[in-house]
Amino acid sequence: MAKFAQGVYTVKNAGHTVGRGEPRYRSSWENVFMNFCDTNENVMQWASEPVRIPYRHPLTGRMTTYVPDFIVTYRGPNNTTRAELIEIKPKSQSIIEDRQSQRDRAIVAVNYCKWAAAQAWCKQNGLTFRIITEDQIFRNGRK
Repeated sequence: MAKFAQGVYTVKNAGHTVGRGEPRYRSSWENVFMNFCDTNENVMQWASEPVRIPYRHPLTGRMTTYVPDFIVTYRGPNNTTRAELIEIKPKSQSIIEDRQSQRDRAIVAVNYCKWAAAQAWCKQNGLTFRIITEDQIFRNGRK
């Protein structure tokens, strides 16, 4: 089994982070995203694992909880403010492909249920929900 980079992020701009405790990353991609939020002048505030959202697990039928990776509030065009709930996820866990195993398809199906619950929560709370994959993290400004 692959070992993922995990740890506590060292905050550079304390005024940008909100929430309880030190931000913890569970992958190198989350670490990169934390650094982006922490150093981007348009990010007003961000928090790691900020909310718990109930959802029904599609395979067991039981109610459980989804914890999205981030909430980010940033300055948009014309000095508007926008807040997003963000999930960092490999593209392979975001779309169902023909070549995937049954286990991998089940992971994607569970993710879809989590994300539907997150979208409903965001709609109730005036936020948007976004999934960020390696394509967005490592694009480096390319379109």
